[in-house]
Amino acid sequence: SNMENDVSFKFRQQLFLISENLVTEDVAALKFLCIDLLHLSKLESVKSAADIFRLLMAQEYLNAEDTFLLAELLYRIKCHSLLEKLGYTKEKVQEHLHEKGRVSPYRQMLYELSENITSETLEEIVFLLQNYLPNRWIILSALDLLILLEKQGLLTKDDVKILEDVCKRVSPDLLETIDCYKKAKVLCCKVFPSPDAWSVAKLLKELGVLPSFCPTKMHKKRCVLLFSEQEGTPVDGAFFFNPRLDLNTWYLKFWYFSALIFFNSGSYKMDGPHRGFCLIINNVDFNNCQRRGSCKDADQLERVFTWLGLDVKTYTNLTSGDIINLMEFWQHVQDHKDRNCFICCILSHGSSGAIYGTDHKLVSIRMLMSHFTAKQCPQLAAKPKVFFIQACQGDNVQRPVFLDTDGSTPDSSPMQERDSYFESIPEEADFLLGMATVDGCVAFRHIEEGAWYIQSLCSKLQLLVPRGEDILSILTQVNEDVARRVSPSGTKKQMPQPAYTLRKKIIFPIPMEPPPS
Repeated sequence: SNMENDVSFKFRQQLFLISENLVTEDVAALKFLCIDLLHLSKLESVKSAADIFRLLMAQEYLNAEDTFLLAELLYRIKCHSLLEKLGYTKEKVQEHLHEKGRVSPYRQMLYELSENITSETLEEIVFLLQNYLPNRWIILSALDLLILLEKQGLLTKDDVKILEDVCKRVSPDLLETIDCYKKAKVLCCKVFPSPDAWSVAKLLKELGVLPSFCPTKMHKKRCVLLFSEQEGTPVDGAFFFNPRLDLNTWYLKFWYFSALIFFNSGSYKMDGPHRGFCLIINNVDFNNCQRRGSCKDADQLERVFTWLGLDVKTYTNLTSGDIINLMEFWQHVQDHKDRNCFICCILSHGSSGAIYGTDHKLVSIRMLMSHFTAKQCPQLAAKPKVFFIQACQGDNVQRPVFLDTDGSTPDSSPMQERDSYFESIPEEADFLLGMATVDGCVAFRHIEEGAWYIQSLCSKLQLLVPRGEDILSILTQVNEDVARRVSPSGTKKQMPQPAYTLRKKIIFPIPMEPPPS
């Protein structure tokens, strides 16, 4: 009928518009994701996205009444803007993937892996596998390599050992994606009327805690189960959801069953109703000298630690006496007993083992931290006390363009001896001191973007806390990030240094809200 013809024409017009907006790399990705649905020999002759659409329609995977498979494919290759041409949104696709998705977990895993293989890593992998590859075979992309391995029977949904072996050698980070595919994932949720279990699973995937390729199934007890393709695999993870006091927001905890001992005894308790206090001391004005960019650091720290559930208190331009008095005040705050931790961030000029007050007098970092030992502050006994110090720990250097150093601009008092400040961390347990730089060196601060160390710290916390990383692992990545930076002159570098007497790991619970930036 004319109506059917109109519908068919409109549908094909939609497909044409979508095809026109897909580049060569997108077409290659679509071909790869369709390998389990369409015969490989037919896919090899594909030149455009329209060719793939025709094949899908011929196999009745795609028609005007059911366009979900195409929506799923566009979602998988992150062409979210094209979903609206099919009447979908990213959120709507995510909502229905658990029941209507056609791309297998195995295929999703391989595609996700390919997205994280750099050109340099690909060259290394090809070199390692040259005995397995046909002579003169040109590998243009990671997808080409994966397809070739599958053709030769070296890679199947039940056997990914060849990928594990090469990833161990060239990029151990890629193993995580493979491990997530191999191991079963289980969500054990006490599901209240809201949110529903599917929303929970979607949230976990968006946060990056759960791989997007983990399929979901609903258990009869209203738990969300996440399995690898093989049924009956052992449970090795669980998510628990409990309502907060106001019953409107939700608190998320992620556990691996295979590491329950670690979570029960190997990490500090961080799941109480009150996380802890976070103090930010931001010394900006030193007579005629301003620490430009420091306010951006303070603002970013406040937003990130608020997001992590701490009660943040910011103090600006404190003298040495003010800083000591502030530590004495917080030392005796009784509310610590109901909190899980204590954090203090100090942004100022500094010298070896010390920071400056705005009155140009040094204050020992060790002395400041000693206010919170178990003896001096029993309310924080056996709880983690974390100090982040953005300040130089040595002599000034010549400042490059757009960069300041957080070194001492005033003259040091002759009564203040370097040796008295050198060792900063107390000899008591449960302390972590994150220094922007090693002893004797300067710490750089961009006058507009903020300090290298603080900006990296905030960035890595937002990236890695949702992945369940502990604070020392995060600070290791901060070290790597800052160490890669270089001043505009190309001659100045910086190396942060954490020191600690922690007895357990510090793992912040995953916030329900998205990261602040």
